[in-house]
Amino acid sequence: MTKIHPVAGYLLVQPQKQEKTTTSGILLPDNHQDKPQEGKVLAVGDSTFIDGREVKSPCTIGDVVVYREWGGKEYKEDNVELLLLKFDDIMAIIK
Repeated sequence: MTKIHPVAGYLLVQPQKQEKTTTSGILLPDNHQDKPQEGKVLAVGDSTFIDGREVKSPCTIGDVVVYREWGGKEYKEDNVELLLLKFDDIMAIIK
């Protein structure tokens, strides 16, 4: 259980690292890979209001989501990488 609880309009996501290989089968080290853009939702903040309109979270705890590459704020808790994202940083939910 994390100590980080997102406020209204935010989600807490654990990025999922994916091993990357070249077309010839060479495994790339972490420092030569793009940042992960998929992760599992660990916590969801309350709805927020934009221009007087309620905006609810597009996903729920446990969903695997695709998010903007440079979105969010990175945190590390107990050697686990976490990302705090705005609702509108979520591009898709993987079912």
